Amino acid sequence: MVMGIVNGLLWWLLLCTKVFALVDCVRRRPDDFELAGTLPKRVWLLILSLAILVDLIAQHPLQILALLGTVGALVYLAQTRGSGY
Repeated sequence: MVMGIVNGLLWWLLLCTKVFALVDCVRRRPDDFELAGTLPKRVWLLILSLAILVDLIAQHPLQILALLGTVGALVYLAQTRGSGY
C-alpha cells in the first residue's frame, strides 16, 4: 500500500516535470535554442511530447522508457532554462 502511494506520487511529480518542460519549450522562441547551443525546438517538442505520451500509457515511473523521458525533460530544462536564454 505504501509503495503504491509512493509510486503514484513519484509518477505525478515526474509527469508534472515533463509537462512543465513541454510548456516551457512551446513558449520559447526558436532563436533561444540556437543561442543556448542545444537541439532545435522541433526536436525538443518531439522528445518531450513522446515522453509525456509514454508516461501516460505506462503509468509507472520506474519503467525504462518513462525514465528516459524524465532524463530528456531534465536535460532540456538544464540546457535551456539553465543557460539564461
